[in-house]
Amino acid sequence: MDHHHALLMLSVRDRAFFTLVDQDEQDNLYVSELSAQQAALARLAALVALDGAQVSYIHVVEEALSAGVSVDDLVGTLIAVMPSTGADRVVSAAPKLALALGYDIDAALEA
Repeated sequence: MDHHHALLMLSVRDRAFFTLVDQDEQDNLYVSELSAQQAALARLAALVALDGAQVSYIHVVEEALSAGVSVDDLVGTLIAVMPSTGADRVVSAAPKLALALGYDIDAALEA
């Protein structure tokens, strides 16, 4: 899809466009023209920016790993978004991402 058209549809909240990209993850991926890996990293970045809940990290991490995203890329995304989101958001996100990856920061700090 032409980027001008996509921006126009997003700007006017075109009902048909939003129905297409908001309801089905596969349609969203197709219309976004991102790879599954790129989309998963973008979703992780959004969670950091929004200070998302732990359960959201679990879903995004499962999706990312299934798409072939490496753990290093997930952690690298936290570092890459820090200039935009601020350190506080990244500090909040780090233990949530760690738990979603099966790594307990609190237990590691106690050891």
